[in-house]
Amino acid sequence: MIKLGIIGAAGYSGGELIRLLLNHPEAEIKKLFGKTTVGLKIEDIHPYLRSLISLNIEAFSEDSISELDLIFVALPSGESQEFIKTIYKNDIKIIDIGGDFRIKNASEYKKYYKHEHTAIELLNKAVYGLTEWNEEEITKAEIIANPGCYPTSILLALIPLVKDNLIDESFISIVSYSGTSGAGKSTAQNMIFSEVNENVRAYKVGNHQHIPEIKYYLEKFGEREINFSFVPHLLPATRGIYTTINAKLKNNINEETIKQVYSKYYDSKPFIRILDNNIPEIKDVTYTNFCDIGFKIFENNIITIFSTIDNLIKGAAGQAIQNMNIIFGLPQETGILKCNMNLKQK
Repeated sequence: MIKLGIIGAAGYSGGELIRLLLNHPEAEIKKLFGKTTVGLKIEDIHPYLRSLISLNIEAFSEDSISELDLIFVALPSGESQEFIKTIYKNDIKIIDIGGDFRIKNASEYKKYYKHEHTAIELLNKAVYGLTEWNEEEITKAEIIANPGCYPTSILLALIPLVKDNLIDESFISIVSYSGTSGAGKSTAQNMIFSEVNENVRAYKVGNHQHIPEIKYYLEKFGEREINFSFVPHLLPATRGIYTTINAKLKNNINEETIKQVYSKYYDSKPFIRILDNNIPEIKDVTYTNFCDIGFKIFENNIITIFSTIDNLIKGAAGQAIQNMNIIFGLPQETGILKCNMNLKQK
């Protein structure tokens, strides 16, 4: 059994990790860590876990992690670095669900995340955990930087077309929508029900922290330079990411060519569902680890690509478990292919 710890177990992603790992045949949750929640039982914080697991949340210490094989760190960006330094020196595998190790350049990290990076020496040790495109590197990794939820929905949809040189790289328009759980358990005024309900708004236009992540990995895996705009929006929903991408096709590329390219890269990938010219919906991926991708080609040679995921599963906990499975030589879908779609958090 893989002996696991979770730092940040009280958060949304931490709760999803626990729920999914309880169904994993090779995983054993040994330790849950927190800060303000130390001493509380996890089932009192996440009532949907009652009768499924009962563990106290502990204060993190070096002595408390000695028996663990891997630790998931599910903390807001800026809070994971000191923990990860300690875990790394104890030769324990790490999957960071936050954003602290996705960007390799420390000055760019400071520009977008608004604070200094205190573990610069580990930035180049971290491997980007986009499972469908980086499996070989993930296999050898000590630290996994789990991708952001927006970048997951965008990169999975775009990389095949960029890599095969099917779209004009001079400008791509990306518009995404997220459920409110993507902001974590925020108490900010603009996140309260009366501000979010019956409303849609764009935010962090031009300075969202996922912009450098999207650019770096789209160019790394797509193998060409790309110019794009990214405009995120907040939806009056709890879960889900919905992305719409507009780009110009090269050389009158037709629908069949697009289908063949997606098929080439994703037919063997268990969590990518290509819908061809059908339009995906958030409700079809919530509580699953699937990414649904569809597209439409217009007469003016413009392609619109649609991509949707559950931000807490494929955009966080589910993808993290995919990465864990790869590290320990298990099939990617182990423990997460049949997520409980009907579970509704209270």
